[in-house]
Amino acid sequence: MRPAEILRLARLPQHPARPLPGGDTGRVWRAGPYVVKTCPNPPAGLFLAEARGLQALRGAEVRTPEVLWAGEEGLVLAYLPPGKPDWPALAEMLARLHRHKAPTYGSPVPAYLGRFALPGGTSDDWARFWAEKRMQPLLEATWGRLEGLEPRVEASLKTPLPQEGPVLIHGDLWHGNVLHAEEGPALLDPSAWWGERGVDLAMMRLFGGFPREFWEHYQAHYPIPPEVEAALPRYQLYYLLLHLHLFGSGYLPAIARTLG
Repeated sequence: MRPAEILRLARLPQHPARPLPGGDTGRVWRAGPYVVKTCPNPPAGLFLAEARGLQALRGAEVRTPEVLWAGEEGLVLAYLPPGKPDWPALAEMLARLHRHKAPTYGSPVPAYLGRFALPGGTSDDWARFWAEKRMQPLLEATWGRLEGLEPRVEASLKTPLPQEGPVLIHGDLWHGNVLHAEEGPALLDPSAWWGERGVDLAMMRLFGGFPREFWEHYQAHYPIPPEVEAALPRYQLYYLLLHLHLFGSGYLPAIARTLG
């Protein structure tokens, strides 16, 4: 569906649309004061889940684009003009997010990691939730494509994980989902649910893009215990399995390295 059709559905004024970079999951345009997101044949609930995630982050005092309209066909957000990076402000904002606590892990409704559906449900047992609701669906999606690594991935799920308690996480926090806006840093494209902050930290370390200045300020606001640091490769498996599922065997060496 074209941006003009989405704006009509949203009952918003028409503006000329031009493509924006990004959009691995779908297509993104700027149309005047709006950002319009669509996707060919989107899975049911994809954009509604993104809207819920953005609103949850805003409720935790995290800057995100305002959701102006969301439907099965797409999403309309307020456009945030770009600005200069402010790593101390981003560190403070993420430390605040990672202290936004909840009573249980998970979410009552399904979430998405990219286009990959994550089952809904909540639990007090982090290790069981992580294994059954997050890793197992991805392991099933990639089974037979891991070239013998399947038993090692399964074995990694049996080792206890450190627990700091459930907090709101972005869920897909690579550097491309950080927008350095005029107003200050903002987060985009969440896969938001309640989990251990190590899930976010793992993605931030996996593909880089967060400089030393950021980490120094984050550590000052919310130090990372050694046991959480040591667990990050196990959380990185989650993202690497997704990339194997979406993009192919080029991610197998990284999976093998992560398993040690």
